[in-house]
Amino acid sequence: MSYSRRRSWPGSQSGGARSSGANFDLFGGSASESAMPVRAPVNVSSIPGASAENAIPVASLTETAKAVIEGALPPMWVRGEVSDFKRHRNGHWYFCLRDASAQVRCVVWSRNQRGIPASPDDGMEVVAFGQLTVYPARGEMHLTVTTLDAVGDGLWRKALEETRLRLDRDGLLAPTRKRALPPSPRCVGMVTSPDGAALRDVIAVTRRRAPHVTIVVSGAAVQGATAPREICEAIRRLVSWGGADVIIVGRGGGAREDLWAFNDEGVARAIAACPVPVISAVGHEIDVTIADLVADHRAPTPSAAAEAAVPVRDDLLAAIDAERATLTALMEERLAASRRMLSIAADDLRRAAALDTERRRARVATVAGTLHALSPLATLARGYAVARDRASGTTLSSIRDFDSSRDFTLTLRDGDVVARPVDA
Repeated sequence: MSYSRRRSWPGSQSGGARSSGANFDLFGGSASESAMPVRAPVNVSSIPGASAENAIPVASLTETAKAVIEGALPPMWVRGEVSDFKRHRNGHWYFCLRDASAQVRCVVWSRNQRGIPASPDDGMEVVAFGQLTVYPARGEMHLTVTTLDAVGDGLWRKALEETRLRLDRDGLLAPTRKRALPPSPRCVGMVTSPDGAALRDVIAVTRRRAPHVTIVVSGAAVQGATAPREICEAIRRLVSWGGADVIIVGRGGGAREDLWAFNDEGVARAIAACPVPVISAVGHEIDVTIADLVADHRAPTPSAAAEAAVPVRDDLLAAIDAERATLTALMEERLAASRRMLSIAADDLRRAAALDTERRRARVATVAGTLHALSPLATLARGYAVARDRASGTTLSSIRDFDSSRDFTLTLRDGDVVARPVDA
């Protein structure tokens, strides 16, 4: 049996007429695509599988079915609803695509999952691009999917939400961890494509606002499969260098797929781990990425990022002059207040000193009066006298201390008198 076919298949990637490549003779024959060849009559019993005696092995049947299907049907897009999704431990995805009247088994090998933003959910309507084939070992037909997308933005939105939830659980989206930008940076680090418009915009704005600021570029691809890894490495290079006061991470506008590198979880964690404040500037104002949520500051465009990072030099000088005037006024006000306080303190000190002096004088007078009252001289002034032995000067305080042979001295208020006891 010989077959020759030429068909245009709906859903094929080219969309035009395509030869199926089905130029084969079942179980080993050959035929021309242009016309059925003229053949001599053949013995049907000699054809493999035409009789019980000439039965073919199951492996031959399934291998032939695989060749027929793959040769007849090119890779194509298929629309359907996902059901019975399973993620195998080896990383492959297995599910069915179905509609109201039929279903087909599908597999996405782990090596083909890199370009798919997230795994589909049961019940999600998707379009899948792949090759219909037969698994010879089981004789099962399935669609080997290489590209998968939800109708609308379901898969992209799911991937974005899953990443956001993981980062939120780790506290990386908390407003409290966001740092203030330096008020007057000397060096701005830039992570972007060296050939992109974003870098040119940042350079133009910085030169206009503050020509003294240095821009150091750490180049990286900003779209494509290698972009997440290159962006992370570019951030690490700037951190290792250590000279940047603030880092801008971003690119110009583009399609959702072009900006997807900035929704990568690895990029978000690299931004969060950066010890230098980071400004995210991805796409246009309407584009919001995971990098925007994690960064210390989100700018709607690269130009706005440069404006946020670098103050206008004239404005900075004017601010310095205003601060100087304010500081001078505060110093003068403080000095005047200090002078007033010093004058008040001096007056208080003088009054306190005078009061203390009067108190001390009064206290001294009181003590002096007391001492005077207790003084022996005061006693003598009242008519008393003190007897002392003339030879030794000791006080004679008892009558027994006197005898007729001892001279003594009487000390009076205004002098001494020599005396001698008189015998009775």
